[in-house]
Amino acid sequence: MSRIPLVIAVGTATAVAAALTAGPALAQPSAPSAVSPAAAADALVAANPSYLHASASETFQRHAAVNSAGFSYIPYTRTYKGLPVKGGDFVVMTDAKGVAQYTSVAQTSAIGELSVTPKVSGTAALAIAKKQLKSVRSVEGTNLVVVAGEGTAARLAWESTINGTSAEGVSRLSVTVDALTGKVLGTEEHVTEVNGTGNGWIYGTVTVNTTQSGSTYLLQDPSHTTIRAQNASGNATFSGSDNVWGNGNGTNRETGGVDAFYVAQKQFAMLSSWLGRNGQNGSGGAWPIRIGLNDENAYYDGTQVQIGHNTANQWISSADVVGHELGHGIDDHTPGGISRRGTQEFVADTFGAATEWYINSPNDAPDYLVGEEVNLVGSGPIRNMYNPAALGDSNCYSSSTPNQEVHAAAGPGNHWFYLLAQGSSGNGQPSSPTCNNSTVTGVGIQNAIKIMYNAMLLKTSSSSYLNYRKWTLQAAKNLFPGSCTQFNSVKAAWSAVNVPAQSGEATC
Repeated sequence: MSRIPLVIAVGTATAVAAALTAGPALAQPSAPSAVSPAAAADALVAANPSYLHASASETFQRHAAVNSAGFSYIPYTRTYKGLPVKGGDFVVMTDAKGVAQYTSVAQTSAIGELSVTPKVSGTAALAIAKKQLKSVRSVEGTNLVVVAGEGTAARLAWESTINGTSAEGVSRLSVTVDALTGKVLGTEEHVTEVNGTGNGWIYGTVTVNTTQSGSTYLLQDPSHTTIRAQNASGNATFSGSDNVWGNGNGTNRETGGVDAFYVAQKQFAMLSSWLGRNGQNGSGGAWPIRIGLNDENAYYDGTQVQIGHNTANQWISSADVVGHELGHGIDDHTPGGISRRGTQEFVADTFGAATEWYINSPNDAPDYLVGEEVNLVGSGPIRNMYNPAALGDSNCYSSSTPNQEVHAAAGPGNHWFYLLAQGSSGNGQPSSPTCNNSTVTGVGIQNAIKIMYNAMLLKTSSSSYLNYRKWTLQAAKNLFPGSCTQFNSVKAAWSAVNVPAQSGEATC
């Protein structure tokens, strides 16, 4: 992404400052601007509003804007004395006229004066990082950073990204180690869980748009070549001479590739049609989908999607699994990166559900169960969005939710999304209990995923259930000006899963 450095010194101001009034997360000029959205965002940043918590020696980097529904979302990262600041990101939202409307900021306090001279060497920090895995296959690098976590004092740290195996399986782990004490400050796991004629075991005979190379056909999208299905043994894209793919047997890898490739192309179309997004990565593409993981699992790790098998050794390439894993990629490629504090799996589940509803296949009727077609461990679906408690997850948010295992923590978010889309009555789907005995009116899944996606464009590295309540309310207000119907449904759905009102959240 492009980076335009804006060196900001504390106390710096420009004429723009007089034209802006701002609360903790809101910036609203008194009159429309004639500048571009990016220029307006740069001017806001240059004015150094207090809610950016800028310290001396900081530089801000503007990244490529994402445009949606007439708004521009401009993400920024920051450096401190030349070092990347983890948790220093923010997003400025403007309208099409370049009028700043909202600013979402991860950092909650200024860094102040911080020494950037480490006492622990990078080699020693890497050795500590490696101990966080059972085994290490490779190291991507170790770099000095500043960690500015939400609500905590900034620390100088070494960040290492290592590949290997954890207690849970395959791992690509980033570890931050305090550069003064050697203490592990945090970890971030990047591995997330779960016109030819194709013959899939889930979707049957389908049409897929393939690539011809001489007399050979590839299971690769001709217009978006990063969308391709591969055999995980050797990572070779499936190929053949007749442009007919798979045999309908779920244990056949090419057949699993047909289902996965079909879902990926359909999700690409859904993103364009419903959300105006250019592919899963936002720039016209996605990642290779590899069939052959020897595990009852599937994952996205920032570079690929790996698809495993169920207990019957059938490849689990359904819309709510492949759509979910690609959903992690969408999350990864919107501001703030992969969602945190117990929200990442529910975010991905919303894209799996939307993809399944967009496909609307008679072989996989759209619903709000996750993995019901693939029958992963022989006992049906793995998650239930209208009643998470039916499968052992919580329907209702509590202070313990952010610390739960990430799939279990998805319960309240999945429940919220179902209530927003279908309402508590279900509107043709099962009725859904609410945690406060309220009634919620749904807005339909297309509007629900649109609200979810536009909230993700306000996302920072401080993502949480509490912040998603704020971001989705703001998104509903942006998307449906002049109407409070959708806004009220978002609000009612969050209250119905016990996510409380937040200071500074939008009103309608």
